[in-house]
Amino acid sequence: MKIARYVAAAFLLASSSMVLADMQDEIRHLLRFVENSDCEFDRNGTVYDSKEARTHIERKYDYIDSRVGNTEEFIKYAATRSSMSGKKYQVACNGKEQASAEWLHNELTRYRTSPTAAAAVE
Repeated sequence: MKIARYVAAAFLLASSSMVLADMQDEIRHLLRFVENSDCEFDRNGTVYDSKEARTHIERKYDYIDSRVGNTEEFIKYAATRSSMSGKKYQVACNGKEQASAEWLHNELTRYRTSPTAAAAVE
């Protein structure tokens, strides 16, 4: 019986480590995606370039990372709205403006279904 508990605990620990690694891969991908997008980011009425946006989102993530349990929470808490004003972030790419949350969720879905993401897991 004790061996079964140890095996179960080891399995849960390994599964947890794999989920954490997948989440970190996804967050790194999203940060690179933001930086390389050449889009403009509107935060509280001020427009920032993609490199400044990545830096800002990364700083917010560094501050809250212990409270983030999945990539969707990363988007929600670090890349969706101002912590101070509550105002939603907007992103403008090629003349099309949209909420940063929608933009990042779309990219996360694309990434998760891409062969690149599958290769990263293997």
